Amino acid sequence: MEIDAKSDENARISPIQSQGLIHDRLTPALESVEDVLASKNATFPLPSALRPPCWCMTCWLAGWRRLRSSPSPAALSDWLKQVQSRFIPLNPGSQKILSPQISRGGCNTGRMTDADLHALDALPDPAGRDPDRLAADEDWWSHVAALYDLTDEVVMLDNGYWGAMARPVLQSYQRATARVNRENAWFGRREFPALLEHARATLAEALGVGTDEIVLTRGATEAMQVLIAGYRHLSPGDTVLYADTDHESAIAAVQWLRERRGVDVQRIVLPEPFDHDGIVDTYRKALARYPRTRLLLLTQVGHRNGMLLPVAEISALARAAGADVVLDAAHGVGQVDTPLSAMGADFVGINLHKWIGAPVGMGALYVRRGRVQDLDPCMGEADTGDIDSRVHTGTVNFAAVMALPAAVSLHQRIGVANKRARLLRLRNQWLDALREDARIQLLASPDPRLSSAIAAFRLRGQVSLEANTATAERMLQQSGVFVVAREGLASGACVRVTPGIFTAPAQIQSLIDAVRAVAG
Repeated sequence: MEIDAKSDENARISPIQSQGLIHDRLTPALESVEDVLASKNATFPLPSALRPPCWCMTCWLAGWRRLRSSPSPAALSDWLKQVQSRFIPLNPGSQKILSPQISRGGCNTGRMTDADLHALDALPDPAGRDPDRLAADEDWWSHVAALYDLTDEVVMLDNGYWGAMARPVLQSYQRATARVNRENAWFGRREFPALLEHARATLAEALGVGTDEIVLTRGATEAMQVLIAGYRHLSPGDTVLYADTDHESAIAAVQWLRERRGVDVQRIVLPEPFDHDGIVDTYRKALARYPRTRLLLLTQVGHRNGMLLPVAEISALARAAGADVVLDAAHGVGQVDTPLSAMGADFVGINLHKWIGAPVGMGALYVRRGRVQDLDPCMGEADTGDIDSRVHTGTVNFAAVMALPAAVSLHQRIGVANKRARLLRLRNQWLDALREDARIQLLASPDPRLSSAIAAFRLRGQVSLEANTATAERMLQQSGVFVVAREGLASGACVRVTPGIFTAPAQIQSLIDAVRAVAG
C-alpha cells in the first residue's frame, strides 16, 4: 500500500494541520500493519514529514493502536500532539515516499521485542474484569508473578524501597545499556534526545497530562526538592506546614526554607489511629491556626504506615486558605487509581521505580499547565518558561529512560485499579489475621479510602527505633521474612510491611506466622 504525497506542501505540513491527510491516508496503511508484520521483509510507507524514533514493530504497533482507538477529532488531535512530540522531521522539502524496513529483532528505543511482547501476551487480558474479583484470581496473578525473577532466599515484603523490574523491562534495560555503551556519545548526542522525548510523552499519556507538564527526574526526592526549594511565593513570616507522616527528605527541604526564605515552618501531627474525618479536620484546624500558610506539604501515601490521604479534600482547604500544595506522590502513582488531575495539587513529585516498575533512579516532576512561572529556574538556568528549565539533572541514565516505555506498557497492561485491588487484598489478609491480637498494635485503617499496599505494626509498647529494628531482624532470622523498621511518626517507630503485585498469599501467611512468633 502506498501513500502518495500530493504536493511539496504536504511534506512540510505540521501533524496538527495535516489531520485530514493523516486520517484519510495514513489510517489504511496503519490498519494493514498486522499484515505487514507477518513478513520480516515487509515495508511500511510513511509520509515524508514524519519519522518515528524507531522502525521496530513495537513502535509502529503502538502508533497504530493509538490512532485506531481515537473515536473523536479531539482524541485524534491529542494523539497527533503525541506524534509531534515523539516524531522528528525528515527531509521536509522532499516528496519522496519512504518505505523503511520494519525491524522485528529489536527496538532502538529500548522498548520490548517480539519475545517481550509474547511474554505479555501470556498474561490474560484483564479488560472488562471487576478489579475486586480479579484480585482473588490466583491463577491470573501467578501469570503476573511469572514475569519477575525474584530471590527465594527470603520472603520479600519490603517492596516499598523500589519495585523489581519485570523481565521484559529488565531485558529492555539491558539492551539499552548495551547500546549506550556500544554507541557512546555519537548515540547520546544524536539519537537519545528523541528517545527522551518519546519516554516523556509515553509517561505523560499514561498519567493523563501534557508533555509540557512533566519532566523526568532521578526520583521523587529530586522532584520534591526542586518543587519546595523553587517555590517563588514565600516571604519572611509566611508559614509552611508539614506533617509527621511526610518523608524525611521533603521535611529537610521544608526546614531549609526557614534558613533561606525566613519562613515559619510548622509541624502538625496526624491522629493515630487515623480516620478520614479526623485527618481532614486536623488540616482544617492547622490552616486556621496559621493563617499565613502559603505552602502545604502533603504526602499521598505515607511511607511509614501507608496512610492514603484524602488529597483532593485537603487541597481544596488549602486553596481556600490561599496556600499551594506540594504533593509527594512517590508511593501513590502506580498503585492508587486517582488521576493527577483529580487531586487538586499543582506541584507533584513522582517516583517511577516503586510502583510503575521502571529501573531504579527514575522519577518525574509534574507542574500543572500555567504554573511553571511560580517556580524559580534551576540555579541560574535561563528562564525559558518551560518545565525543563526548572530541573537540571545533568547526564541521565540513558538506558533507564529508554526502558521506561516498557515499564509503562506493562503497568497499563495490568491496570492500576487491578494493582490496587490486589495489593489491598494482600494487605488485608495479614491485618485481618492480627487485628484482634492484643500483643500487636496495627498502624493501619480499615477504611479503604485511607488504605494502600503499605501498612505497619509494632509490638505493644515498643516505640523506639532500636526495638522495632530488633523485631524486624528476629523475623528475618527466625522465619526468613524481610521487613523494615521505620521511624519519624509522632507515636514512635514501627515495622513496615509492603507486598508487591508478585506476592503470593502463602508469603503473607508466612508474615502472619512470623509476627505471632516474635510477639511471644
